Amino acid sequence: QVTSRFQPQPGKPDRGLGILLDGQIYSAPDINGVISDNGQISGDFTAEEVRELTGVLNAGALEVPINKKPLSEATVDPTLGEDVRNKGVQAIMVAAAVVVLFMLIYYRFAGVVAVICLILNLVLVLTLMMAINATFTLPGLAGLVLTIGMAVDANVLIFERIREETNRGSSLRMSIQNGFSKAFSTIIDANVTTLITAAILYAIGTDTVKGFAVSLFIGIVVSMFTALYVGRTIFDVAERQGWLKKISMFSLVGQTNFNFLGKRGACAVLSVIMVVGGMAAFISRGDRNYDIDFTGGTMVTFQLQETAEVDAVQTALQDQFENTFTVERLTLAGDDAQTGSRHFRLRTTESDTEENKDEANSAEDRVREKVYEAFKDDDSMNLLMVSMDYEDPEAYMIEEGDESPEALLYSKFNDGQIATVKFSKEVAVGTIFDQVQQAVGSIGSEGARTYKDAAEFIGIQGTHGSGLNASGQEVQKFDEVNVRVTSQVTEEDFTTALSAIQSNLDSRPLFDEVNTFASAVASEMKTSAVMAIVISLLAIVAYIWFRFQKITFGLAAVVALVHDVMIVMGMMAVASYMSGNPIGQALLLNDFRINLPMVAAFLTIVGYSLNDTIVVFDRIREVKGKSPKLSADMINNSINQTLSRTLLTSLTTF
Repeated sequence: QVTSRFQPQPGKPDRGLGILLDGQIYSAPDINGVISDNGQISGDFTAEEVRELTGVLNAGALEVPINKKPLSEATVDPTLGEDVRNKGVQAIMVAAAVVVLFMLIYYRFAGVVAVICLILNLVLVLTLMMAINATFTLPGLAGLVLTIGMAVDANVLIFERIREETNRGSSLRMSIQNGFSKAFSTIIDANVTTLITAAILYAIGTDTVKGFAVSLFIGIVVSMFTALYVGRTIFDVAERQGWLKKISMFSLVGQTNFNFLGKRGACAVLSVIMVVGGMAAFISRGDRNYDIDFTGGTMVTFQLQETAEVDAVQTALQDQFENTFTVERLTLAGDDAQTGSRHFRLRTTESDTEENKDEANSAEDRVREKVYEAFKDDDSMNLLMVSMDYEDPEAYMIEEGDESPEALLYSKFNDGQIATVKFSKEVAVGTIFDQVQQAVGSIGSEGARTYKDAAEFIGIQGTHGSGLNASGQEVQKFDEVNVRVTSQVTEEDFTTALSAIQSNLDSRPLFDEVNTFASAVASEMKTSAVMAIVISLLAIVAYIWFRFQKITFGLAAVVALVHDVMIVMGMMAVASYMSGNPIGQALLLNDFRINLPMVAAFLTIVGYSLNDTIVVFDRIREVKGKSPKLSADMINNSINQTLSRTLLTSLTTF
């Protein structure tokens, strides 16, 4: 109707159609004709202008107003993030060192080849991850660990095949050739099924699960290249140059002849007991099995001034949160685990829902207030609070011709304001920036904020604290900083923002970590995670059916996967029940809950289980040959022949 009313008229100037978002005009193209179902904007645009205008038009197409409270938000203090990163890297380095040492001792020259392939594998994976600007997350690290495990497994498969050929009396060259040839199809099948899983997870999974999928996909492709090509090349060169005269290896498991199928009745009973018992514990826990990622809620990490035990912290929080919370103790680098802890992680069902969407305070704000009230009058435990003082803002001027490093670095703040801010304890510079950004960004009325892109107007310079000596990726912490704002921010608004930060810190704790999930997002994540796993299992059935020409192989593989995952889920529920008693505490058990990183852990289990199953299936196919029927002896022989590889892979993975 609008374009019809103002369409071009002879002798009259063209009328423009304004495109607005949040009260701001982004474009006003002339109306050339009536727009009905679709229209076209013509002109001389850059690619960036096209993307911006498209985004504005798509945003304006929303039929409902946007809720000001974020559906999902995650904030981690740099100190806590650094501790998690360092522990993750340390764990991977120690584990890799142990695996490398084992491979070198057990396989000798072949172990050297495996180590070279493993190092090249890691270098190529990290290089490709950097090339596509991928960021490692905890699930991503889980994918990397699975990649390392499968890379080692591929080498073990090849080496055990070479051992078999050598024991049959084959020459060195034929042992190498047959070892790689016979392991080829097994490695391809095991890795292709994992690649299918990774592709599906990336296509329909959540962002966190996609991190797992990306690192896994890249790692699997690279591991096949290093194991099948690089490893083969090193063996061939060493043999042809005369450097390798004989392949010698230790033998952990010799030739066995166990009747595995003869014990299937007892094993089936044991499996049923474990699955049924575990699932009973899992079902009885109900929603307590799931973390806030899948139920909605808020997770925060706070500090106390003195060490305390979990029971005492739970008692202090009970009145404020009733029975809708759990607490776990965190041990950071340098803490003494025997004397309690100062860091605690609180999970609560407090979230932003349709019922409380009109409240001024968000779920995070309500949790802050409750935590503060819980410890405010407790003399035995004092919540770690940070107070702040600031000097009145002054004009920041850079003298003409000043080319000092500081003048060049802060040139955008010339003619702006500067204020010295002091804290009662050292605070990470990123946390200070977030506090100032939030305070400046909240100036103005709702829906008409004065500084929408507050981060563009702020600069933080540490002037006193340990951060002055920080290097590399060390967290920069300061107890005194200079806060600068550009000339767009008035002195009055700058003062208002600093006062708001001071008031906020006086009455609320400064959390080290905050994760919030609205119930709508949590439900969507649960659905996406389940769909990703179900579709992955169906794809695996289809591929194994195609490769082994019988659907029974595919169904058997899925049954094994489901069996393994159900046992782990059940044991996790049992461990959670035990976490509150002395036995659980002695075993360092926690109240485990399923979250997105836990889903990545389940997927890692699926990967290893599937790999083991494919190896046995491939040997069954080889042993069966052209026989019309599959007998129990064939299955037993296949399992016995792959037993050494299974135990070795499990040992290195453990």
